[in-house]
Amino acid sequence: MIVIVALILLAVAWLLNLGLLVYAAYVLVVVFFLSHIFSTGWINSVSAKRKIKQRVAETGDVVSVAIKATNTGKLPISWVLIEDMLHGAAPGTRGQGLEVTGRHIEVTDFRDGQQQMFYQLKCHRRGYYQIGPMVAESGDLFGLNRRFRVLQEPDYLLVHPRFIELEGYDLASRRPIGEIVMTHRLFEDPTRIAGIRNYQNGDSLSRIHWRATARTGQLQSKVYEASSVAGASILLDFHTTSFQKNDEPVRSELAVSCAASIANAVHQMRQQVGLVSNGRDAADRIRVEGWQGDRRTRNEAQRSATMDTENDRLQPVVVPTQRSDHQFMTILQTLARLEKSDGLDFFEFVAQVQQRLPRDATIIAVLSRVDLEVGVTLGQLRRQGFAVTAIINCFDEEQFGNMCAPLVAEGIETRHLRDEDSIRQICQRQVLMAFR
Repeated sequence: MIVIVALILLAVAWLLNLGLLVYAAYVLVVVFFLSHIFSTGWINSVSAKRKIKQRVAETGDVVSVAIKATNTGKLPISWVLIEDMLHGAAPGTRGQGLEVTGRHIEVTDFRDGQQQMFYQLKCHRRGYYQIGPMVAESGDLFGLNRRFRVLQEPDYLLVHPRFIELEGYDLASRRPIGEIVMTHRLFEDPTRIAGIRNYQNGDSLSRIHWRATARTGQLQSKVYEASSVAGASILLDFHTTSFQKNDEPVRSELAVSCAASIANAVHQMRQQVGLVSNGRDAADRIRVEGWQGDRRTRNEAQRSATMDTENDRLQPVVVPTQRSDHQFMTILQTLARLEKSDGLDFFEFVAQVQQRLPRDATIIAVLSRVDLEVGVTLGQLRRQGFAVTAIINCFDEEQFGNMCAPLVAEGIETRHLRDEDSIRQICQRQVLMAFR
């Protein structure tokens, strides 16, 4: 635009024989091209590196970030703005997931060869946070040209959710508490025959299947179905409509903490544990949506660094129910990345994961909204032979009574998750029931 204006002035001055105006047009064109050359050279001379103290943190930790910016050119830079863009963070704001202290944005003139910036992130809430991209913006002294550049791609910080250590949590009230002699076997119900097998030394006479023995000519023993369950499959309802806006993020974070606490308790008991949810995994979202690094302006980069709030995810998040040394850490990391989704509702979600749920583990549903459809869905699981327990995440007793009515009608045991202290109370109640 400036070049066009200068050419118009030059043409008018030449036609009208205005020498001073011709000289001014020449100066304007020269200044424009010089500013273009210098601003382009300055922005291309800036490089920077980000160093994060840790990539995985616990809720309450403080993570330090250091930035070293370098002028690789031979000429000093008049001004440059360097910003490490942060989503989900704000200076001195505890309501955000991350609280920022220090300098993550700065304007400097780069008289020296290097500049350093330091800031800290206080982790108030679990999550999967994008740190960056780091961008630089510079230009000439007259403001005729501005140049923008991405200095470094984003890094990601994983903050684990809070969980409470639980002792003696009993998932099936008929299962013994304390030392368990049969650690890797389930109790058997002699009234329910699951099949037959070859006779093994030590089998009692009551176990022998005499008809099968007569047909085969070899001793055959009965195989019984399990009469007690071991471990848990945690169903976490994380649909957007299950949480009232006025209660957020308190209720959703409490539901995650409850799920993490139960998973930790089951894991400590060396039992199988798994997690399924209709939320979305932030890591999957980032892999699908990604960070498009080539942005023309700083404002466009800022918009690209923010999270898309709309989501139509139609695949549940699943950590298979199993027993392993790293199972709890896998569940904890999955819960840290879990985000609310407006994709699958509870009925659709359960229909998709039902075939993946083992029958020898208790289904513990952590619910923040219960209606007739939810009650019927869990009731169908119970009628199909699953052991089902529901934990209702709500504030007051009246609301709890209204929400548990559809579940009680289906014969499902319910627990009230009011606050963090209620997590321990739920465990204590289960232990007391086991000793009755």
